[in-house]
Amino acid sequence: MNIALILAYNGTNYHGWQVQKNGSSIQETLTGAAARLLGQPVSVSGAGRTDAGVHARRYVANFHADCTIPMPRLPLALNAQLPEDIAVSGAAVVPEGFDARFDCTKKEYAYYLYPSRLRDPFLSGRAYRYPYPLDIERMQAGAQFFVGKQDFAAVRSIGTPVKSTVRTIFHCEVEPCEDNLIRIRVCGDGFLYNMVRAIAGTLTYVGSGKLAPADVRVILDSRSRENAGPTLPACGLFLNRLWYDHTPELDPFPLH
Repeated sequence: MNIALILAYNGTNYHGWQVQKNGSSIQETLTGAAARLLGQPVSVSGAGRTDAGVHARRYVANFHADCTIPMPRLPLALNAQLPEDIAVSGAAVVPEGFDARFDCTKKEYAYYLYPSRLRDPFLSGRAYRYPYPLDIERMQAGAQFFVGKQDFAAVRSIGTPVKSTVRTIFHCEVEPCEDNLIRIRVCGDGFLYNMVRAIAGTLTYVGSGKLAPADVRVILDSRSRENAGPTLPACGLFLNRLWYDHTPELDPFPLH
C-alpha cells in the first residue's frame, strides 16, 4: 500500500531533508524509523528538499509498504521511533500513483525576523535577529513586486542546475506576528535554490531603508544576484503549507 504521512520538524540538528553522505537528514531518520517499526525496507519520498537548518511546520512524505497498523495509530507508533524534533501528525492510505513531491501543486514558506539589538534566547534557531528597525509597510510594498510569473534569477544562489529560472509566486506578504516577530510568507509553484531566503534578505534591505520598494522591480529585471539583498540564514525559514489536488484520502489531515 502507498502511505502518506503528515509531519513537522525542527531542522536545527539536520543537514536538510535529503539523505546526505556526511550528516544526518530528516529523510534518513524517518526512513529508519519506518523500517524498524514495520520490519521491512522502505523508501520514503518527500514533498521537496529543505536545506540544512530549515524547519517545516507542515511536510508530506509517502512510502510503499505492507502495514497492518491502523492509520490512526501509525503516527503514534512512528513517533515512538523518532527523535523529539520530528513529529508525525497524520497518516493515510493514498492511491498507488500518489507522490508527495510530484503531486504537490504549490508551497508556502514563511521567514521569521525579529528587529532587535539584543538577543532573545527563546527565538534562537527559529528566527533571524536583524539589529536595526524595519518598516513593515515598506517591506509589504516591496513584496508585491515578487508576485506573478517572472524570472527570479536575481534572487537565487547557484546550486542544482535548472532548465529555467522562471517561477510563479501567488502571494508574498509581510506581516507582524507574535513575540514581536515579522513574518514574510511566500507562496509559489516552485522555488529556486535559496530563493525565499534571498527574497527575505532583499525585503529586509527595503525595510531598513537600504533599498526603495520600487527597487525590487529593477533588481528582478536585472537578473543579477549582486543587485539583490543578502541570503538570510536558514534558522528563520519554515516550510509552512502545502497544496495537493485530488487526494480525498488526506482530507482528515487538510493540506491547505
